[in-house]
Parts: sequence; C-alpha cells; structure tokens
Amino acid sequence: MAIDYNIEFGCVPRQKLTSEGILERLKGQERAASIIKMYRDAGDDRPPSEMGFEFTFSTPQEQNDTVLVNVQHILDDVADLDLYAHHCQNCPANRTGKPYGCVGFIQYPISAAGEAWLLNQLPGTDAPLVWLLLKQGVENFMYDGSTIKALRQNDIYFENRMAAGRHMGDFLIDANQVFEMIFAVGDIQPNHAGVLLLFFNAIPRNLQAHEIMHISPATPDSASKFPFLLDVKPNDEPTIYELKAFFHALYLAWLLNVPLKVDA
Repeated sequence: MAIDYNIEFGCVPRQKLTSEGILERLKGQERAASIIKMYRDAGDDRPPSEMGFEFTFSTPQEQNDTVLVNVQHILDDVADLDLYAHHCQNCPANRTGKPYGCVGFIQYPISAAGEAWLLNQLPGTDAPLVWLLLKQGVENFMYDGSTIKALRQNDIYFENRMAAGRHMGDFLIDANQVFEMIFAVGDIQPNHAGVLLLFFNAIPRNLQAHEIMHISPATPDSASKFPFLLDVKPNDEPTIYELKAFFHALYLAWLLNVPLKVDA
C-alpha cells in the first residue's frame, strides 16, 4: 500500500491510457517483475507463461475468493506502456528521466523519521510571513488532523501510534495536521502547491508579501526565481527520500500549472 501521485500533464500516454490506467499498469509491471525475480532467485527458469501466484480478494458478500494469476497475462496487460514510453523522453513532467517518471509513490507505513523531517521543514518565526501564512491556513481551513488520526490505529499506515508535534511559537502543530494539509485535500491544485512548497522549504522563503501573494500561477521565469531546495539523496532514510521525491513532483506540477493527482 502506498500514497500514489502523478503529475497531470496533458501528454499522449495520459490521453491514451488515462492517469488511473498508467498507475495500474505500472503497479502490474512492478508486481510481475517481483514474481519473476522470486522465481529466478529460487533457480526456476520457467517462462512467465508458466509462472503464477494466488491472489485473494474480498467479495461484496464478505467472502474471500482466491484466483490464480498468470504472470504472462499481467505482462500482456501492461504491454502498452512500452508502446507510448517514447513520449516520456524530454517531457517536462518527467521527474526521474525514466519512462512514466511523472508517477511516484510514498510507501506505507510512514516512518517516525519521515514525520519528524516534515515537521522540521516548517517555517519558524525567522520566516515571519510564511510562518503567519501557515498559522492562518491551519486556522482558516481547520486542519485539526482528525482525518489522519483514525489511521494511526492501524500499523499499516504509520510507524508511530502517536503523532509527533512541534511548537511553533504561538501554536502547536502535529504530524496529523501536516498530513491532512498535504494528502487529505484531494488532487493538489497549483495554488495550494505553491503554498505547500513554501511551507515545507522546497523553494526559497525570503520573499516580500506581494511575492507570496502571487506565488501562483507559476510564470516562465519561476524555475530560475524559485529553485528546488530539497536535495534528494540516495542514502536518505526511505520515507524521507520518498517525501522529497513527492515535493519534487509537486514542484514540477506547480511550474507546469497542472494538478498533482494524489490517491492516499
């Protein structure tokens, strides 16, 4: 399970396969690769047409049904990814440089280190305008963290049952509120993206009030005026690495003035 996201850029693959279709095919491709690797690691050289695994799902009648899934059938179902992959070359939404690099995932459970990192990116009073914008945003949009708090009762989603918190001077904010602000608002529109990039230190904060007010929509010179600040390092703790990648995708979506589609 994971938080899925993709940059809603109007490309040919997205027009042909849809955002949901691309995501499902990529998941199928990854699933097939994992099964093939498992067979190969066990010294089994059979072709994918002779590989399979059992998949159990729940029916509306609350019964568990099990089916045998053939790996070759999965590969056939995702083959059209290769058909359109050449459109990903030089695409401005391609974050990774690989086919379908506009799509990404944040794996559950979210680590304690990842929560702490997110909270530490928030502006202190040394960035008073962005700090005030954050305080007003939490109050005006009533981010109380309640939509996230319930998820902590299940170890699937978060490593910690209790949300980490941070004193922000005049107010206290916790990780539930932070995740609500980012992932419980549906698809992230460019206006909200610009604000989140400021909140989480992904772009420079040393701005005047009028610059903050007009942070969105991005303009042709926004990339040079607002460079991306979060350095994604291969040795980052896994959740932190994936959060940085998420903000990089959010940054590209903001520059392109398109939504970042999020399924949490």
